[in-house]
Amino acid sequence: MSAKKEIEVLINRSREAQKQIENYTQEQVDELIKAMVWSVAKPGMAEEIAQFTVDETQLGNYDGKFLKIQRKTRATLMDIIDDKSVGILEEDPERAIVKIAKPMGVIGALSPSTNPEATPVIKSIHAIKGRNSIIVAPHPRAKLTNKKICDLMREAIVKCGAPADLVQAIEIPSLELTNELMAQCDRVLATGGGAMVNAAYSSGTPALGVGVGNAVITVDETADLDDASEKIRISKTLDLAASCSSDNSVILVESIYDEMISKLKEKGGFLVNEDQKQKLRETLWDEEGHLNTAIVAQPAEKIADMAGIEIPEGTGFYIVPETGWGKDFPFSGEKLSVIMALYRADNIEHAIELTNNIQAYQGQGHSCGIYSNSDENIMKLANSTKTSRVMVNQPQAASNSGNLWNGMRQTFSLGCGSWGGNGTNNNISWRDLINETWVSKPLSQTKELMSDEELFGDIMNKIN
Repeated sequence: MSAKKEIEVLINRSREAQKQIENYTQEQVDELIKAMVWSVAKPGMAEEIAQFTVDETQLGNYDGKFLKIQRKTRATLMDIIDDKSVGILEEDPERAIVKIAKPMGVIGALSPSTNPEATPVIKSIHAIKGRNSIIVAPHPRAKLTNKKICDLMREAIVKCGAPADLVQAIEIPSLELTNELMAQCDRVLATGGGAMVNAAYSSGTPALGVGVGNAVITVDETADLDDASEKIRISKTLDLAASCSSDNSVILVESIYDEMISKLKEKGGFLVNEDQKQKLRETLWDEEGHLNTAIVAQPAEKIADMAGIEIPEGTGFYIVPETGWGKDFPFSGEKLSVIMALYRADNIEHAIELTNNIQAYQGQGHSCGIYSNSDENIMKLANSTKTSRVMVNQPQAASNSGNLWNGMRQTFSLGCGSWGGNGTNNNISWRDLINETWVSKPLSQTKELMSDEELFGDIMNKIN
């Protein structure tokens, strides 16, 4: 069977299933997504999926996978369960506008090898919250994990009286099948490498993609250094840095530089010398600058063995001093590993300059962060960087996609705006996966056009 025909069969099944829930009530929709999350996150099953994912992908670690499937899915459900996604969403009496939610149809979702345990769940509940169906195309390295999770959700959906085909998986993934899915579905939700996201935007189907992550974190002179060092450790080592939101570069202002280095070492950071830096560089990238996928989301010990360097017992992550940015300074880019670049800044203004230069190379529009107790410095950074998210005094990888300690929307799909070549800055959720009908009634009192004097004021004299 051709790829086109194979996807056509899945799409037809998906459309038939979606039609059966397009008139579901809010209560019916919410029952479905509760059942889907419980099926994968319940005690015993979450542990099984976490181990299964590590065994199949050989990426990340059990603790990180367990947190995502057991905790992140619950938090995402909690984040959206009280949202109204059926019927009238908003009423604006002043403008006499009513907004009504409508499903899009079939969502074609791409799932990466680095987060294959929770991504299918989170994308699926967002899709079904909007009364859509979904087909998940996994990375080949995680195809069994994806099938296992989709099958569990399908069983749960049937037990709620809905059609299993609301959730389908491409079981033997290929580039041809993924491209066909993107061409035939109603909305593409792409999370993965840059090439795949670009393909989604070129598919001819409306697409929501994400930009490259390359989070840059600043620690200023007002920060609680003990808190900052611990949270940087958490973020840098969570699931062995499988997340594109892991701290890729950390900027320390001059006045706290030495003290903060000491605290990062106490947390398991290993400060490399020039010789070790060169060995790491030769291990991480080939001569053309391509990242060695064998180091992605691997333990520090394995990377040390590959690079031929010795590290102290208890090392959790590498600290690589850097001064430049761009292709000639590859440590300034995304590394998807427990390796972070370290920069020294004179002050907050210099830190902002470094952040913008680093992210102009990679990661513009995605995320940056700051450890600070100065609202002035926080807002300087926020106002002067081209970023969709500024996480303040929080572990970046665990926070920018939403967590219980902040108000960010829970997701694994982070829009990066025009800076990252995306159509949205949002933490993508169900609201991005619906159509909205605007009902407009006549105003009770027709507006009157303002006089030229009121509308234009002094501009009339300036332009004459």
